[in-house]
Amino acid sequence: MLEERYKQYIDILKSELVPAMGCTEPIAIAYLGAVCRDLLDDEILKAEIEVSGNILKNVKSVIVPNTGKLKGIEAALAAGILFGDAKRDLEVIADLKDNSREAILSFLKAKEIILKHRPSTYPFDAVLTLFGRKHQATVQISGYHTNVVYASRDQKIIIEKGIQSLPPSEIAFNMSVEEIVEFADILKLEDIQDLIKRQIDYNMAIALEGLKNDYGANIGKVLLKGFGDSVYNRMKAYAAAASDARMNGCELPVVIISGSGNQGITASVPLIIYARDNNYDEEKLYRALVLSDLVTIHLKKGIGRLSAFCGATAAGVGQGAGLAYLNTGDFITIAHTIVNALGIVSGMVCDGAKASCAAKIEAAIDAGILGYEMYKCHQEFKGGDGLIAKGVENTIANISRLASEGMKKTDEEIIEMMIKC
Repeated sequence: MLEERYKQYIDILKSELVPAMGCTEPIAIAYLGAVCRDLLDDEILKAEIEVSGNILKNVKSVIVPNTGKLKGIEAALAAGILFGDAKRDLEVIADLKDNSREAILSFLKAKEIILKHRPSTYPFDAVLTLFGRKHQATVQISGYHTNVVYASRDQKIIIEKGIQSLPPSEIAFNMSVEEIVEFADILKLEDIQDLIKRQIDYNMAIALEGLKNDYGANIGKVLLKGFGDSVYNRMKAYAAAASDARMNGCELPVVIISGSGNQGITASVPLIIYARDNNYDEEKLYRALVLSDLVTIHLKKGIGRLSAFCGATAAGVGQGAGLAYLNTGDFITIAHTIVNALGIVSGMVCDGAKASCAAKIEAAIDAGILGYEMYKCHQEFKGGDGLIAKGVENTIANISRLASEGMKKTDEEIIEMMIKC
């Protein structure tokens, strides 16, 4: 692999594997609030915020961390305006005060906040205008969670740039599964050691917290109680428990992938459990995690940051590829695992961030595991079976088309139903 190409892979991992507290959509709204407040630099009298349907969908039912279990766009926005530190990106409200709930509720009662649905060609799109006594400021984030594409103060434009749906490191970078395997094989661990160690430490910490305490529907605990202590069940249970905690107000950070903490959890926690259970050394685990992360990113690039397609599916496929890498390391097994897994679980929809995400994570991980076990038993889905095409990249292309184009109407219907609920 050329040195420049190798560096691009490292840059992608650095840009994607970042910490975030709570579900990333409400946190992005808090970030937007903090950025706009800093720009306004005036006493706030009123706020107007417009958000795309996918943001509405993903903020509606999830608890905003550090707010005393408050939910919704208004609560996330108020948290960011009152307490947010925009320099911390997706950890913008990590340092809320003890009285945050009371302060947020008082702000919401005292200030006029107008929330509108923003029809947009971009699934992730939000515009906030803050009105002060002397000034007003407008900020737009679009494409992905911290991407400020427009900012103005008193009608004077400060930032104006084209909207991109991916971070700069990924825009013109096309990956393949075969090349990802090559990169995982030749990777110098010192180039990513701190990054992957943080992924392990953060995501396992929230998994343990989810099993220890009461969060949401407690899917992780249900799995352990109902299905036993096998390594495959623990892989699913620990990942589900991490999502239980994350979706339901836990204040621990998660290392995300493609803008999603649930995807970051799904791509990492099962492999950590499996590797430790089977006494794989740190080096092998790190390489498998890198492969899982990159396969997830590769799938999500075509699917899109937000859509009607459940993102945990891509990460479940990624961890299945990582499982194959741990056990065999060869491209053929990894490719067949990906194809098999996509053939199993490619129809799961995203109906917003909420407690049931943990159960969807279990299903996605199970598909990855079954995809690997199928190939071990010399079984496979073949080209022409539904959306399966001949070759792993062709199958990925079909799934990307399904998610990004075929499910647009599905996404609209889901959003309309959720708005009415």
